[in-house]
Amino acid sequence: MTELADRPVDLSDLNLDPDDFSSNPSTAPCFQEVAASRMSRRTVLRGGMLAAAGFMTTSLFADTPAAYAAPKGKAVPPKGAGLLGFTAIAPSKMDEVVVPPGYTAVPFIPWGTPLQPNGPAFVPGSPDAGVTGGNTAADQEQQVGMHHDGMHYFPIGSGRNASLRGLLVVNHEYTDEGLLHTATPAEPAPGAYTLEMVRKSQAAHGVSVVEVREDQHGSWKVVPSKSNRRITANTPMTFSGPAADSPLLDTGAPANGSNPVGTINNCSHGYTPWGTYLACEENFNGYFGGVPTKKIGDEDVLDYTSFGDDAELLDRYGVGGNRYSWSPTDKRFALAPGDVEEVNRFGWVVEIDPFTASSTPVKRTALGRIKHEGAFVHVTKGGRVVVYMGDDQRNDYAYKFVSSGNWKSLRARGLSPLDEGTLYVARFNNDGSGTWLPLIHGEGGLTPEAGFADQAEVLVKTRLAADVLEATPMDRPEWTTVDQTTGMVYLTLTNNTSSSKEINAANPRKPNPWGHIIRWQETGNDHTATSFRWDLFLLAGQGRDSETNDGSTILAEDAFGSPDGLWADPDGRVWIQTDGSQPGKVNDQMLAADPRTLDSNGVPEVRRFLTGVRGAEVTGVITTPDQRTMFVNLQHPGDGGLNTWPQEKGVLVPRSSTVVIVKNDGGVIGT
Repeated sequence: MTELADRPVDLSDLNLDPDDFSSNPSTAPCFQEVAASRMSRRTVLRGGMLAAAGFMTTSLFADTPAAYAAPKGKAVPPKGAGLLGFTAIAPSKMDEVVVPPGYTAVPFIPWGTPLQPNGPAFVPGSPDAGVTGGNTAADQEQQVGMHHDGMHYFPIGSGRNASLRGLLVVNHEYTDEGLLHTATPAEPAPGAYTLEMVRKSQAAHGVSVVEVREDQHGSWKVVPSKSNRRITANTPMTFSGPAADSPLLDTGAPANGSNPVGTINNCSHGYTPWGTYLACEENFNGYFGGVPTKKIGDEDVLDYTSFGDDAELLDRYGVGGNRYSWSPTDKRFALAPGDVEEVNRFGWVVEIDPFTASSTPVKRTALGRIKHEGAFVHVTKGGRVVVYMGDDQRNDYAYKFVSSGNWKSLRARGLSPLDEGTLYVARFNNDGSGTWLPLIHGEGGLTPEAGFADQAEVLVKTRLAADVLEATPMDRPEWTTVDQTTGMVYLTLTNNTSSSKEINAANPRKPNPWGHIIRWQETGNDHTATSFRWDLFLLAGQGRDSETNDGSTILAEDAFGSPDGLWADPDGRVWIQTDGSQPGKVNDQMLAADPRTLDSNGVPEVRRFLTGVRGAEVTGVITTPDQRTMFVNLQHPGDGGLNTWPQEKGVLVPRSSTVVIVKNDGGVIGT
């Protein structure tokens, strides 16, 4: 039989983003090496690669049955009772959203939707009008932003009313500059940008807070509300936590030297038990100009040599590139030697009070500065909050933050639970155990001699600190979630197409274009513990029964790649969303997995629930409290070309949008 290492891998359909390439020089054992070491003996014993993968999906149940018992008050379906009651759908290449029979999906609040009834209507730019057509920057500040991503529904009221009315809070990750300004895919030339164009781009970033309700006909509407507002790249904010007063964050500007302005590239999200929203800044590095390039062979690469002592930090975060041409007209985004503090003010988790429109968003520095994909908040039995986070870049790390005490007690004392606590980074050990390594100044080599003068510097330089602790590099850590019925933690790992990657039983592809999902059980099911047991949940790909034999554990009929969005609903269904290359070059999709229904190979049942439109990422998923309405986002439909989704009358440009999904019989989504 041909070895997998000898099989050619077709990378022609991979959507490779420059931000995905590794900036981590660490020589710590990579995740693939750790998994291979753990699995080598078991693969031989059980007879092959699939057996190894099957073991990895079931070992946590076998190894820790007591710890895996459901928390008190949480019902777990009896053995053999499946969670997935819908009919799986086929992959799609169409420009329409497809959901299972018995379900309906309707677009909602697309980019440009006015937040108030008297707000400016959406007017796309016009190629005939050059860069001056369409809505203005001031208009965009009063409209839903572009490229919807992470999202949460905050109920208003109680009982049935809580599922009929609420605040929908939506991240807006980035902008397609051509569509934004000229209603064409082609971006304006860098020299064409005016300050008005830059301000419009900045206004399309950030977060939207929109009050919504279901009317008597079952349709969802935007409600005129004092809560409706936009948070943009120019919204005043504050810092809190150990790094709040660090000189590394102080630009010295007369008006706001010590306070940050704006949030950008908000990818996934989190929400707290006290009713606030966490927007997570991801690929902030590409917004800044001023870093020169140099030639290495035929390639232009960023050159940090002129930045002196700041060079290592800029390099580790891959800062530069001026992706949006903001820096020539907005000097805030122009770097120069000795003037780099502005970039340090991004890469944080931003806490927003959605119910108080006058509140100032807060960047919580205790959660560290990384390319935050998300921040899933879990409350322990003792009332402490644990925040799980991924740093979305190849060969970077998984993190968690643990509050120092009960969140209610801390807030009663006027303290934020997100300021008081310890940040940890994960190490995955060869034997299936794991360790959370504390990022504390003075411990583990995080000393002034190593470049960390105090705890503030540990947090501003989180990636460098994690390197020192020899955390385990991962395959693009993305969304995290916790199954509330079991306490199991899940993390998506989108892909790693490095040509130097070695074949092993746990990740048997060279390179790994399809990604996988990892999970772990904290010791004693205590999420504040500093140790855990880890395992693989699913290996994505073309299917174990496909002709490619790519090592995936799923069936070919459930084929998917590039897992990204992730959410365990209150019943324990694990919803998986994709962003990027799919087997067969089909559209991105959303699937549901049932961790308790295993096939003969020990692999969880997976069913495809939704397919998006051409070019669109499927992202952001949440339901109303009664689980009878689901909200999902489609980002960048068309992506590089033009389609007209969501096919609104008179609008001929694609618009990122939320999709409202209901079961036609009024039942729980997924059953």
